[in-house]
Amino acid sequence: MRRLPQWRSGRTNLRGVHVAHLSLTDFRSYASVELGLEPGVTAFVGPNGQGKTNLVEAIGYVATHSSHRVAADAPLVRQGAARAIVRCAVQRDDRRALVELEINPGRANRARLNRSAVSRPRDVIGLLRTVLFAPEDLSLIKGDPAERRRFLDELLVSRTPRFAGVRADYDRVLKQRGALLRTASQARRGTRSGRRAEGDTGFAAAGAGDVLSTLEVWDAHLARHGAELLRARLELIDELRPLVAGAYASLAPTSAPATLAYRSTLSTGQDGAEDESPGERGSSDAQTLSTDLGKTLEERLRERLLEVRSAEIERGVTLVGPHRDDLVLGLGELPARGYASHGESWSFALALRLAAYDLLRADGGDPVLILDDVFAELDTQRRRRLAEIVAPAEQVLITAAVDDDVPAELAGARFDVAEGSVTRVR
Repeated sequence: MRRLPQWRSGRTNLRGVHVAHLSLTDFRSYASVELGLEPGVTAFVGPNGQGKTNLVEAIGYVATHSSHRVAADAPLVRQGAARAIVRCAVQRDDRRALVELEINPGRANRARLNRSAVSRPRDVIGLLRTVLFAPEDLSLIKGDPAERRRFLDELLVSRTPRFAGVRADYDRVLKQRGALLRTASQARRGTRSGRRAEGDTGFAAAGAGDVLSTLEVWDAHLARHGAELLRARLELIDELRPLVAGAYASLAPTSAPATLAYRSTLSTGQDGAEDESPGERGSSDAQTLSTDLGKTLEERLRERLLEVRSAEIERGVTLVGPHRDDLVLGLGELPARGYASHGESWSFALALRLAAYDLLRADGGDPVLILDDVFAELDTQRRRRLAEIVAPAEQVLITAAVDDDVPAELAGARFDVAEGSVTRVR
């Protein structure tokens, strides 16, 4: 595997990092575009639907290997093209790294570093770190648990790139175990024998004992990888909690305080239900989930998998693990989801992103800040406060429909975006 630049590994001092050049081929609406960028504030201004967001989306993709707008890669490739290529030159002081991602829908993506292939695309994660604010962030407050899990896991990977491998291993095991459970469910229902096998004893007698034996092997793998991911999430939430509370208080000083908690299928006995009251949210303290019972998280996960095995085989899905957990957001004693006003929801979403920014800075090095059509959504007070907070960042990239949406505190370079062309005007 290609050796990565020394400043990429671990949590080294990355101050002074910015995107120096962006090159796109067949990405979204662009057949080809070349952009030279610099530290400080850069605004991309133009009517909606002209491709502003496509530019910052590409930069975010380099950092996270995912889009903040769509779940799959296919929409990222220009219509009629077989693949898209994103090249990003990441500059730190006098050193530059060229990251190239080849997006191949339906096939494995590829990555190059300084024009040399790397064995896995995730090996270049960490060269560029971004924090992106976008209207889609409201889904962190109002959306499904998957949005909040993604927020936690992407932040974990940004801080410690090896967690990309942990997530990939967990997802691989989850997929394999899910396939086995579906097979077991069909066998239990007697789809082949024409009769139903009741209980594990009858299930084994029906000729599916090897399925149960294999399931135990996958239980061990799921518990091992799941425990590592779960512990990392719990520790991350403990670090985020005061930062989110402080950021929210500065954005919405008259509102009830913002709170974070972690609801785990390990502690609640639930399988991802959404209707717990605040008192049933589950604790973000790892000791509550494991060591108060004299067991590790891995041991508790294996126990819970055994406890729900019959239900899992019946339904053909994995009911316990980090993929069913949730980050529970509260305002005072009430859950934010369903109770927060539109303004409070926006403030909470911004507070989550600002907290992520603070954590990444504390690790060493300003992440690139991306504000995608955010200021048009904010009232005057929140707009001014957000501008003051982000102005000192090493690099800030803004998209806006009109000049007036860019606060005066964030004046800087400007590109006009219209009809597929990107032109620097300042």
